[in-house]
Amino acid sequence: MAPKTLDDWLAHCDRLHPISMDLSLERTVEVRRRLGIEFKVPLVTVAGTNGKGSTCAMLEAIALAAGYRVGLYQKPELVHFTERCRVGGRPVEADALAPHFEAVEQARAEITLTKFEFTTLAIARLLAQEPLDLVILEVGLGGRFDAVNAFDTDCAVLTSIALDHTEYLGPDRETIGFEKAHVMRPGKPAIVSDPQPPASVVDHAARIGADLWLVGRDFQHSGDRQQWNWAGRGRRYNGLAYPALRGANQLLNAAGVLAAFEALRSVLPVGAQAVREGLALVELPGRFQIVAGQPTLVLDVAHNPQSVAVLAHNLDEMGFYPRTHAVFGAMRDKDIPAILARMAPLVDHWHFTDLPAARAASATELAALHTASAPAAPGPSRCHASPGDALRAALEAAGPADRIVVFGSFYTVGGVLKEGMPRLAAPHVG
Repeated sequence: MAPKTLDDWLAHCDRLHPISMDLSLERTVEVRRRLGIEFKVPLVTVAGTNGKGSTCAMLEAIALAAGYRVGLYQKPELVHFTERCRVGGRPVEADALAPHFEAVEQARAEITLTKFEFTTLAIARLLAQEPLDLVILEVGLGGRFDAVNAFDTDCAVLTSIALDHTEYLGPDRETIGFEKAHVMRPGKPAIVSDPQPPASVVDHAARIGADLWLVGRDFQHSGDRQQWNWAGRGRRYNGLAYPALRGANQLLNAAGVLAAFEALRSVLPVGAQAVREGLALVELPGRFQIVAGQPTLVLDVAHNPQSVAVLAHNLDEMGFYPRTHAVFGAMRDKDIPAILARMAPLVDHWHFTDLPAARAASATELAALHTASAPAAPGPSRCHASPGDALRAALEAAGPADRIVVFGSFYTVGGVLKEGMPRLAAPHVG
């Protein structure tokens, strides 16, 4: 039977390619050509290790506040696949995506595509046919061979570059930066919001003749506890409120976003009021998201040492809590010992969880790594079959003044959100 529903198509994509990741671009480019996918409005491509989701969310929020109709491709989802494709600030309906999956299936013919390549093409086809003013595409892994790089960007944004996916992208920041820099295009703006970009990024921009914007050289920001300022090549914003997204690195992400809008202002003008409104209203679940209630609940998809270091800093800034309980699940290929070591001083009780992914480390593996990383005093821990089970156990153990941090893989945060936002009422509340 031919696939009909979105779930059917996703299951079909799972079976289509012999491996889940095939780092090459030729197959995606050829199917894109057969489909005739072309974007007739400005296209912004966002690559990097950490901060891509926040950057995409701020780009979308400001453009929406300016009155533009925006299409966004972001990944991965926390709960539902349709979160990956947003039009006008809302996820598309599953039924709207199915015909585009069918079109990709017809166009590919003898070509095999990975699930990521197939779904990227289907979503891109939907966005290309929508009456939009701006399209934002978030790169998945790397840049040079990522399916998103099959489309020529009008403005590339590179966020922070750190060690992640080293088995695919290389062992150091220079090699990883080289891979990510390939989303740049000759003569087009390339915004780099990493304050210490690898030389490979700068060199590649010069080699191809991209219009390179470096933070600290072409745009900069400053501020105090109340407000911040931004200045670019020809524009300045003073007295801005901080972005609604919490966290120490959001100002760097926001600075890169404003540079992108300045670089595109001849084709996509954005006023100061839209900037202020967009930064004030931007939302992104799972990025240092604090859920109201008792105990305090923090959700964060930090899953590599750099992003976990930022999470630890943000947790330090929150103030005093009698105890912090951590719910943690991660992929086996992450630097789990470094992640555990960075969080260990902040966590009083660990809840490790299995995840529904073949690449995931089991809860017992995580517990063993935790014990090995701190043999003198590893602290108490428990293992659970799912993130939901782990959170329920943490809630039972926590007092009303405590804090619970759910972090790691998207599967970890998504696993506690799939039944809706958790209701927080500590059993010890009188």
